[in-house]
Amino acid sequence: MSLFLTPPTPAEYAPFYHTYVRLITGDPLVALREQPQQLHQLLAGLSDEQARFRYAPGKWSIKEKLVHMLDTERVFAYRALRIGRGDTTPLPGYEQDDYVHNSEADARPLADILAEYDAVRTSTLHLFESFPAAAVDRRGTASGQPVSVRALVYMLAGHEAHHLQLLQERYLPALT
Repeated sequence: MSLFLTPPTPAEYAPFYHTYVRLITGDPLVALREQPQQLHQLLAGLSDEQARFRYAPGKWSIKEKLVHMLDTERVFAYRALRIGRGDTTPLPGYEQDDYVHNSEADARPLADILAEYDAVRTSTLHLFESFPAAAVDRRGTASGQPVSVRALVYMLAGHEAHHLQLLQERYLPALT
């Protein structure tokens, strides 16, 4: 049985993250297990050229979006690790646009990004599944805001759900 069946309260995360938390209505670990299949189905048959597509000027390409999802997953998982292990050191934020720009994602093969995605997700699932019950309610500070381990798993799954939705609604229809 998952330790994460009870959603976090608003006191467990910054208001900005409600957009993501609200997207997860069941067990976030189930969502994290199902999302890789959804992503691979969405991107099946996409060429490297197509994966450099941006639906509007100034928007990230599909490859950049995927690397952003990976970066965010790593950051959220690292925060969960630190907080879940009882580390009370305030954790810094990160500037997503700088990360995306410096990733040079468009120069990478899509297949490599997807293989990395699978490896990161496997690692993330192992981490969240390894937490003892006491770790779920532990709270810390990230980006100057309170956050719990419970909230981080919901934020992570919701962040991914948000980006999968954007791929379905804005990117892929424009490619056909």
